[in-house]
Amino acid sequence: MVRKKILITGASSGLGEGMARRFAAMGRDLALCARRTDRLDRLREELTAAHPGITVATRQLDVTDHDAVFAVFRSFAEELGGLDRVVVNAGIGKGRKVGTGGFQANRRTAETNFIGALAQAEAAMELFYARGAGHLVLISSLGALRGMPRSAAAYAATKAAVSSLAEGIRMDALRTPIRVSAILPGYIRSEMNPEDALLITSTEVGVRAMVRAIEREVATACVPAWPWRLLAPVYRHAPLRLLERVL
Repeated sequence: MVRKKILITGASSGLGEGMARRFAAMGRDLALCARRTDRLDRLREELTAAHPGITVATRQLDVTDHDAVFAVFRSFAEELGGLDRVVVNAGIGKGRKVGTGGFQANRRTAETNFIGALAQAEAAMELFYARGAGHLVLISSLGALRGMPRSAAAYAATKAAVSSLAEGIRMDALRTPIRVSAILPGYIRSEMNPEDALLITSTEVGVRAMVRAIEREVATACVPAWPWRLLAPVYRHAPLRLLERVL
């Protein structure tokens, strides 16, 4: 099945922007939203110039504005004549080590990455249940597999929650045509990942792997497959003392 009409949140930069470019090259119509509308507008102009046969709609959206999430998703569905796939991608990673005065940064991470994802999943599934079909994609992280130390502690916890949310929704949708995927990227170069991160992958390679997994509509995928499919079980079961040295 070809999912023609795809909504991507957090599409103004990083992995969201990369996925938008790749899906546009595949001839898909796009609904793109993010906080930074100037970057969205430039991306829309670029994509429609390069691929004249597609439609690219854009909206401003802060996913912590929950009422706006529902309104924007419904507006996109009306403009495009429905949505076939929603990619819940918007997120931040600005945490602090727990107990060092960084509660506000950790709270913002939790509200954006999990409560915001929950709002997006609710809005998407309402549309899919009404339509009787659709594909919900939640972008999690390899960090969801284990707790992470220091500034990544809250971030990893939110991504574990996102993965769990995806599985719960998937169980509810088992006997329907609706598919639910959790995509767990490893270190892919973006605004959130530093250049010198361990085993970092280029944005192009990482996005290609993400889109490939999304198109296959797998339940869960660690991407890129190499090396993360091999390393994920090791990461999940490694002793904390070893992880603490590596991470």
